[in-house]
Amino acid sequence: QVQLVESGGGLVQPGGSLRLSCAASGRIFRINTMGWYRQAPGKQRELVATITGDGRTNYEDSVKGRFTISRDNAQNAVYLQMNSLKPEETAVYYCNAQGKTYSDTYFLRDFDSWGQGTQVTVSS
Repeated sequence: QVQLVESGGGLVQPGGSLRLSCAASGRIFRINTMGWYRQAPGKQRELVATITGDGRTNYEDSVKGRFTISRDNAQNAVYLQMNSLKPEETAVYYCNAQGKTYSDTYFLRDFDSWGQGTQVTVSS
């Protein structure tokens, strides 16, 4: 099993910044893609940004130029620097990781894990 724990959410004024962190732990053989998603009240969960093991990034159009995703492969961690935040970006932000996990007998299988979410509120 692979567990993800997010941190760094909170209340910020419009135009402000926040940095989210997510650390993966457990029986990790390899993490391929890590990413951030968000879900606002009454809306579906949507992609914010993803990053591959070799550092290729992908962003939702509305956050390009304001958000930056990064990762520390040695720490199995992913980060999201969010600048110029807007009220409509108030949501629960979730971390996701996909890769390979191993059993007691070192049998490899795929995993797709989610964190518990961290609340980001953008309001004056």
